[in-house]
Amino acid sequence: MAQTDRTIMCFGDSNTHGTVALQRIGDQARFAHADRWPSIMAAELGGAFNVIPEGLPGRTTVFSDPVEGAHMNGMTVLPALLATHRPIDLVIVMLGTNDTKKRFGLSAFDIALGVENIAAFIRQSQAGPDKSAPALLLAAPVPVLEAGFLAPLFEGAERTSRELAPLIEQVAVRQQAGFVDLGKVASVDPTDGIHLTPEAHQAIGIAMAKAVGRLLGQGDS
Repeated sequence: MAQTDRTIMCFGDSNTHGTVALQRIGDQARFAHADRWPSIMAAELGGAFNVIPEGLPGRTTVFSDPVEGAHMNGMTVLPALLATHRPIDLVIVMLGTNDTKKRFGLSAFDIALGVENIAAFIRQSQAGPDKSAPALLLAAPVPVLEAGFLAPLFEGAERTSRELAPLIEQVAVRQQAGFVDLGKVASVDPTDGIHLTPEAHQAIGIAMAKAVGRLLGQGDS
């Protein structure tokens, strides 16, 4: 199988990191590398891209977390990641879940604006081939459930997260990006209402590969 130098960076949170559903504070289990959606997507794409997963548990779009730390703000690290991995052909952004935490008090509209700030920065960067901007794919994350011991942390998030997809789709149009609504292909693990099951990772990896194919004309997707 021929390999190329084409690169996809997956910029996300714990569901890009591959975190297993939590049952108590301190749990840190992670799915095997091959079972996380970026790896599944890479396999579906047949080795046509070098896929770089950049998932940080707790990461928000552009909001500094007063409890978990300012480094959870995605914008604080994005410039360094773009510079580190350039040239990047495509950036996939899958963020917004942590922004729905009760402590932030954000509406879906505000969260979508956070996604747009991330998107605009990527589109204005010179991190693509020949100092161009990378192509961009925005993913509306799987809606959360208020379940398990994380329910108080995400009080009200179930409704907010379900309002995100159409707003992020509008951002994609404005930023000339691709879009995929992951709520249509997967659901969260009811153990904690936030993280993904192995089946969800599989479904998302396949859906992402198809979205990449539509955006970049890769394969028969």
